[in-house]
Amino acid sequence: MRKNYSRIICLFLFGLLLAPGAFAQAALADVPLLTPRQFLGYELGTRFTPHAELLRYVDHVVQHSPGRMKQQRYGRTYENRPLELVYVASAGNMTNLEDIRRNNLRLAGLETGAAATKQPAVVWLSYNVHGNEAVSSEAVMQVLYDLADPQNQQVQQWLQNIVVIVDPCVNPDGRDRYAQWYNRVANQRPNSSPLSWEHHEPWPGGRYNHYYFDLNRDWAWQTQQESRQRIVVYNQWLPQVHADYHEMGPSAPYYFSPAAKPFHADLTEWQRKFQNIIGDYNRKVFDKNNWLYFTRETYDLFAPFYGDTWPSFNGAIGMTYEQGGGGPAGVSYAKADGDTLTLTQRIEHHHATSLATMQAASDRHEELIQQFQKFYTDARTKPKGEYKSYVLAGSSDPGQVRALTQYLDRQQISYGFAAKRSRQSGYNYTTGKTEAVQLEPRDVVISMYQPKSTLVKVLFEPQAQLEDSLTYDLTAWSLPYAFGLKGYALKGQVATASAPPAVATVVEKGGKAAPAPTETQPAADRPYAYLARWNNLQDVRFLSRLMQQGVKMRVADEPFETEGQKYQRGTLIIPRTGNERLGTRFDQLVHAQADSAGVMVQAVQSGLSTTGGDLGSRSVRPLKMPSVAILAGPGIDATAFGEVWHFFEQQVGYPVTVLGTDYFNSVPLSKFDVLVLPDGRYDDVLTERGLENVKTWVRGGGRLIALEGASRFLAGNKDFLLKTKPADTAATGKKANPYTALRRYADAEREEIGERVQGSVYRVQLDNTHPLAFGYGETYYALLRDIPNYRFLPKGGWNVGVLKKDSYASGFAGRRAQRALTDSFVLGTQDMGRGQVIYLGDNPLFRAFWQGGKLLFGNAVFIVGQ
Repeated sequence: MRKNYSRIICLFLFGLLLAPGAFAQAALADVPLLTPRQFLGYELGTRFTPHAELLRYVDHVVQHSPGRMKQQRYGRTYENRPLELVYVASAGNMTNLEDIRRNNLRLAGLETGAAATKQPAVVWLSYNVHGNEAVSSEAVMQVLYDLADPQNQQVQQWLQNIVVIVDPCVNPDGRDRYAQWYNRVANQRPNSSPLSWEHHEPWPGGRYNHYYFDLNRDWAWQTQQESRQRIVVYNQWLPQVHADYHEMGPSAPYYFSPAAKPFHADLTEWQRKFQNIIGDYNRKVFDKNNWLYFTRETYDLFAPFYGDTWPSFNGAIGMTYEQGGGGPAGVSYAKADGDTLTLTQRIEHHHATSLATMQAASDRHEELIQQFQKFYTDARTKPKGEYKSYVLAGSSDPGQVRALTQYLDRQQISYGFAAKRSRQSGYNYTTGKTEAVQLEPRDVVISMYQPKSTLVKVLFEPQAQLEDSLTYDLTAWSLPYAFGLKGYALKGQVATASAPPAVATVVEKGGKAAPAPTETQPAADRPYAYLARWNNLQDVRFLSRLMQQGVKMRVADEPFETEGQKYQRGTLIIPRTGNERLGTRFDQLVHAQADSAGVMVQAVQSGLSTTGGDLGSRSVRPLKMPSVAILAGPGIDATAFGEVWHFFEQQVGYPVTVLGTDYFNSVPLSKFDVLVLPDGRYDDVLTERGLENVKTWVRGGGRLIALEGASRFLAGNKDFLLKTKPADTAATGKKANPYTALRRYADAEREEIGERVQGSVYRVQLDNTHPLAFGYGETYYALLRDIPNYRFLPKGGWNVGVLKKDSYASGFAGRRAQRALTDSFVLGTQDMGRGQVIYLGDNPLFRAFWQGGKLLFGNAVFIVGQ
């Protein structure tokens, strides 16, 4: 007899409302485990399921699997959507789930005690990290149904050997942005034509999270709320297998492992071998169904920030699965080859590889456990690479050192502090040479003899070994460069202490030692002013918070010395004069915000300086709280906008106004002091009239910050001093070689590599007397992803950051690109009337992980041209 499932569900939900106790249990017993179609009321593949409905079905499945499934809410997104995991195991393994988890950490050496070698392998499946690659979270409902179905004997047998952790949707905000748009615009009967509205997702698309960050490139850096919350739980488990589900262009067939070259040198032979093993399980399913697929192309295992590589460097078999489809595909898509790709087909493919992955892990679970333990044993006892210790100078920037150690804590990377002063030989990241280096007691030491040593090596190695230049993303990311810290790589071990010494010194330029600044307690008689050094993002955050509290501040344009302390350009001066209206709250505000931001302030009792300008000198100018606007919308790179938006809202907590490109030309710019133009294509964004309005606003005192593509757009335009460099042949006067046009078609991609910079680190020479470079030394390490092909600014502009000869530090850059990256302008300013144009040819906010560049942007917003 056919059951009325809708009536049963209604009775069940009514019972929950009336009696959450015994009646609810009885009602649950009357409701069978429903398929996705029965629960949702439509077939999977006929529409996109909103995130809330997805979680309702997850709840239903878990409730019908007592003792075999459980949920964990591990966090929330920026838009307050829940992030959940589902644990799936046999009844026996579920009873011992906590013991399995802790034993897994003992296998890795991250928890004390003897580890049992007989236990299930842990398989973690991540779906929908890119919101508009929405098939994953449709497929996961069928996967969870199969895992819960007691009649599915094959799956139940697998669960004797594995514990499965399912993340049904890594990026709920992006998914709902896509699903709600598609369900709103789709025809009642899906239109397969690529010309149809439903295949043209509007800006910014659903790929990214709330701040338009790519969460698949945030595994290593964890700059986003979703990533930080997920990694906490991931590190509590450290699975043996991690699979990450994606989509690519709709015309492509399916991709599964083995991955493409380059493989990172620190992936073990076993990890490479198991890529092939799991690939073989997938191949059999796809061959049986005559589904097209490809392997060993496009998707490499090199850079550490992906959902396949970061887990791999933490001992897992990390894999990417890519289904043709993505945002353009919708429910039905007519491909160029004449076939029609349906959402139903895409679901079948992801469902099949999910099951094949679990089967492979179950069949080979003993080897997985054995090799996982070996990975971590080798990491602790015989770590890879020539360097056995990495050292960060503790005196170079205390705030950045603190930020780095907090990052290491999140990664479960152990560190200590140099126990004594010593002189050793090592690779100096600053000079790029092996030389004698001086270690001091406050220096942070990361030993390679620890469980996470593979991850340590990958994150700290000066030069990643690149076996093939055709790689997918960045080729350099070393943490000393990223945090802008003096660092050394040593071949030997360093004696460490668990904490830094209580008393330390700061070595001033010239070698003279002076007592380190300490956080000041309120003096008996109220101090004349407070001084705060200007070195890093924490200082920008401190400035932001004080400004919003109405505290008046000044900045020093010249170095000075007072009360036995030396202060460099950019030092913040917070005088009592001008803040009288705050009364006794003045001191409380300064100290509270310094504590909150992690900044040290120094109280001084006099405005007199022993050298340099006094605190009332004309070299000490007042700072105004600027009104800031950011341009967003079609034409602007969504991730570039997101990086700026995230900087203000999440990193320094400063209010900004977002202006849309569709109405920007009618905005009264006089309402703002600063306008930020993120990377983008501005030809259609700034009309001739709009650009004239911007120039008029700048001449009246506005400050325009142009990043990357915005700088390229302004270059060559009337009244802007920035110009691009001529081509090589024009610059050298040499006659072009006519044979360069004769190329082999097969070599085209590799020839193009010669003109590319793939996330390489370059040493930018700075004029640190200019406010744009306040807080820096003579150099800044920039992560270049494009060639800033600009001439030096002529008179009327300031070349604050430039590339000279021998500026390369790390990563891949083609030969022609290397030539272009010589004698190039990177960042600087131009006076225009009473205002300034600030050109940032390099993006210092890229993916929010390049910590060393954030002060540059803070200078551009808060310090320059006030």
